[in-house]
Amino acid sequence: MNLTTLALFLPACFALNMAPGPNNLLSVSNSTRYGYRTACLAGIGRLLAFAGMIALASAGLAVVLQTSEVLFYGIKILGAAYLVYLAVQLWRADAAAEAESVTAKVGLWALARQEFLVAAGNPKAILIFTAFLPQFVVPGQPIAPQFALLGTMFLVLEWVAISAYAYMGLHMRRWFAEPRGKRIFNRCCAGLLSAAATVLLMARRA
Repeated sequence: MNLTTLALFLPACFALNMAPGPNNLLSVSNSTRYGYRTACLAGIGRLLAFAGMIALASAGLAVVLQTSEVLFYGIKILGAAYLVYLAVQLWRADAAAEAESVTAKVGLWALARQEFLVAAGNPKAILIFTAFLPQFVVPGQPIAPQFALLGTMFLVLEWVAISAYAYMGLHMRRWFAEPRGKRIFNRCCAGLLSAAATVLLMARRA
C-alpha cells in the first residue's frame, strides 16, 4: 500500500468517524453526565463492535447481510428498538437526581456495553466496511495485511472521534450544570436518538 492510497484513505475515513451518529451522540451524553474519562473508556465497547465488523467484512461474511433480507431487517429492528429505549431513558431521567449524584461511580461496564450494542445494532455499519475499506485495497497484493492496516487506522481515528465528542460533552456539562439545563439537554439527546432510530428503520440493503 503506497502513500498516495493512504493520503486518500485517511481524510475520507476521518470524515466517516466524525460524522454525527448515535454512538458519537452517546459519547457527548455520557461525558455530560459522567465525565470525560468515563465517556472515553466506554467508547472501547464501540471499538470492539467495529473491530468485529471489520473482521467479518474482511472474511467476506458481510455478504450474508447483503443477501439475507430477514437477518438484515431483524438486526435493523433490534438496533432501532434499542435506540428508542435509550431515548426513553434519557427523556425520563431525573435531572435533579443526576446533579446530586454527579460524583457517584457509574458502572463503566454498563456504559461500554451500551456503546457496543448501539454499534452492533446497525447492520449498515458492516456494509460500510464492506463497501468503503475495499476501495483502498491494492489489487495484486496480499489482502489480509492491507485490510488489517486499514481497519487498525479506522479504529485509531474512531478513538480520536470518541475523544473529540466526549470533549464536546465536557464543555456542554458546564453549560447545562443546572437541573433545568440538563433536562433540556437530555431531551434533545433523546429526540436525536429517536431520529437516528427512524433513519435506521428507513435504511435499505445496498
